[in-house]
Amino acid sequence: MIKNLYKKQKEIINYLIIGVLTTIVSLLSFYLIRQFIFNNPTQLDIQISNIISWILAVLFAFVTNKKYVFESKEKGTNKLKEMIKFYISRLTTLFIEMFTMFILTSPLHIDDMISKIIVQFIIVILNYVFSKFFVFNKRK
Repeated sequence: MIKNLYKKQKEIINYLIIGVLTTIVSLLSFYLIRQFIFNNPTQLDIQISNIISWILAVLFAFVTNKKYVFESKEKGTNKLKEMIKFYISRLTTLFIEMFTMFILTSPLHIDDMISKIIVQFIIVILNYVFSKFFVFNKRK
């Protein structure tokens, strides 16, 4: 039964697993940067930490999504186009993440780690939609 479910929903299940791992990379790197580089973080420090954690998470996400989730076999120029689309889509969600983090931490005064966790739920869904329909779209 579980094996059949996995076969039917392989892409979504793999995306969720990779999404969780990517989120861990993002949250852990955000926390470590915030703790060890910025002792008493300002709003700018929080955004810098967020950007660095984003870069690390996107590097991890591209490789794992391409190989394990969408099983893309693109090579050469098509692989480069795929990578560019991936980074464009992730930049889009980065801006959404940064804006949402700002709103939650500044005017609403929600703790930055709690804000980061809340925002990750939105970002994971948006990243799947962009990856599925824009980046790794198998239609020719």
